[in-house]
Amino acid sequence: MTKRIGLLFGMEDTFPWALIRAIDAIGGGEVHGAPVEVSYLQDRQAFDYALILDRISHEVPFYRTFLKTAAARGVQVVNNPFWWSADDKYFGNIVAASVGVETPRTVLLPHKHRPPNTEATSFRNLRLVDWEAVFSYLGFPIFLKPAYGGGWQDVYKCDDPAEFFAAYDQSRDLTMMAQEAIEFSEYFRIYVIGRERVHLMRYDPRAPHHERYVRNSPPIDPGLEARLRRDAHALSEALGYDMNTVELAVREGIPYAIDFTNPAPDADLHSIGDENFAWIVGNMAEVLVDRALHPRPFELSGSWPRGLARDPAAQAH
Repeated sequence: MTKRIGLLFGMEDTFPWALIRAIDAIGGGEVHGAPVEVSYLQDRQAFDYALILDRISHEVPFYRTFLKTAAARGVQVVNNPFWWSADDKYFGNIVAASVGVETPRTVLLPHKHRPPNTEATSFRNLRLVDWEAVFSYLGFPIFLKPAYGGGWQDVYKCDDPAEFFAAYDQSRDLTMMAQEAIEFSEYFRIYVIGRERVHLMRYDPRAPHHERYVRNSPPIDPGLEARLRRDAHALSEALGYDMNTVELAVREGIPYAIDFTNPAPDADLHSIGDENFAWIVGNMAEVLVDRALHPRPFELSGSWPRGLARDPAAQAH
């Protein structure tokens, strides 16, 4: 029987349809791509997909439960819906340290406003924040951003305490982290597909959104390129994501991982450009077809639990 690869996606248009065509082109009649079709979910439901690529469940909780159920029924799901439900950007820094990747100094902060259904007595264990110690540890400027989030939403750059507290006051009940700003000389956004295939893109996060992917970029120093590829691969292998982007800011020749838990990264033709689009479509199709034909044993996460056991910081206590 022909194996079906289903794509679960939302508003994006260019990537899903191009990927379906690429899957069909290389599937050789053994593998066929199509949009996922789902209505309600039945507890004894069977699934006729060999694999599902998830592009939208982070925004639609119903889809996340659908995918976890499909995985429990033996469907290969990219990316892992169980680990994706559990990870966050602060814990990602702990994972990065365990595989030898540099990250900016970071502090996780209590909620500015109480989360729903909590009272003052819900926080009996919480003590006041020593802001002088936080600012001394991080130094200014500081980026304030959600530990759970993406798309540059609720992200603030703060140059002094007044700006910091003004931004923190706007954070509602989000879990925020404060992070040292890396004054970088070069910045890269890197696709990692199947945890092995790495594609480097020069990127300018300070530019307007449609100009951030640098066209006709200069060559990368070979030593730096090797380090970028190594770090991007190590992060995606540790996290267990088969589709991911890793953002690395280079300061004094050292890459720092800024944002690297992006299991549904931007893949729009008009955003990333023709060359990058061709790479992501072709490589994603090859990885998905191979995964559909050669299923991988179920796993709850990537390799990070083994890495933490070797992390000197974890063993210090």
